[in-house]
Amino acid sequence: MTTTTATDEVSAPARPPGLKALFLGFLELGLTGFGGVLPLARAMIVEQRRWLSAEEFADLLGLCQFLPGGNIINLSVAIGLKFHGARGAFAALVGLIAFPTAIVIGLGAIYAQVQADPNIRHMFSGLAAAAAGLLVSMAAKMAVPLFRRPEGLAVAALCFIAIAVLRLPLLPTMLTLAPLSILLTWLVARRAAGKA
Repeated sequence: MTTTTATDEVSAPARPPGLKALFLGFLELGLTGFGGVLPLARAMIVEQRRWLSAEEFADLLGLCQFLPGGNIINLSVAIGLKFHGARGAFAALVGLIAFPTAIVIGLGAIYAQVQADPNIRHMFSGLAAAAAGLLVSMAAKMAVPLFRRPEGLAVAALCFIAIAVLRLPLLPTMLTLAPLSILLTWLVARRAAGKA
């Protein structure tokens, strides 16, 4: 078993995936990532298959979170588009949602029969705690590239304060912070180019 270090995560991406690899990769995510697929997606895309660097993943996920719809669905479409255009987007999306949709429909039918059972309710409470742990773990891994970009770290901190502490609405917060982030990144890149 190999271990992945922070330097492995920012190394050059591997060879671009083909349509079959996109389909099978997102199929695996769809089948293994119920309720907490983003941490698994990051591990697969950045650490295992190296389709994107850690910074590319964080940037692309940031864009996908800004767009309407589910983050992982947006991410699958964006990665498919990046490598193979519309055919890649279709392959990744179908891989992600085809079998999980069928499984969820089946489990939904079963759950409708047993939802009043207190043991089932306790089981779902435990699953929610595990999903929260996965989310915290992914957030910590995604913060690593931000430490090399102080402007990104500052915007992330502002976003956290605005949404988690001040309880400001998400859309106005994103509409304010996204242009600020772009401006700060541009200013830092311009300053770095001026020093070179």
